[in-house]
Amino acid sequence: MQKNLAPTKGNLMMAKNTLRLSKQGYEMLDKKRNILIREMMLLIEEAKEVEARLEETFASAYEALESANIIMGVSKVQSLARSAVIENSVKIDLRSVMGVEIPVVRAEKPEKRPVYGFLGTSSALDEASVKFREVKTMTVRLTEIENAIYRLAMNIKKTQKRANALENITIPLYEGLSKEIQNALEEKEREEHTRLKIIKRTKENK
Repeated sequence: MQKNLAPTKGNLMMAKNTLRLSKQGYEMLDKKRNILIREMMLLIEEAKEVEARLEETFASAYEALESANIIMGVSKVQSLARSAVIENSVKIDLRSVMGVEIPVVRAEKPEKRPVYGFLGTSSALDEASVKFREVKTMTVRLTEIENAIYRLAMNIKKTQKRANALENITIPLYEGLSKEIQNALEEKEREEHTRLKIIKRTKENK
């Protein structure tokens, strides 16, 4: 809609309707932005917790692996490591948060029973195996969280940009237009009223 609209009742209705829709749009975008920010902050806190646990588990896993290397020998451990099953159970689904698609990464829980035999192995290797399986599970979860945070952040940025455009450009524009047209119509009405009074007075004088 142009800024220099003709001061008609039709244009006034159009300007007021656009202003009303713009304000509703801003309220919806503001609500969406707040929900997305809250969701992102919760995920950021969870990511910190998972990262801390992951770092601790990694340290325990490598410590157990180092003990296994010392007890069993590096070559023996490497030979047993080749029996590890390649991970292919990871599946990715999507969930929606206010229209934003967030990945949900799922992986089958690994079996607690080791893939190697007990002959010639040690409890240190068992512990390392368990810890590294935990590392895998936490890594999958951390990847899911970080991807979700990135997507939410990008959408928050877009939502903020659209909300700012409505708040700072569209809404003030149509508020001004509505006021200008309203004032012009009132002035026109006053002029018409004055003209009619003059005509009436003229007729009466005759």
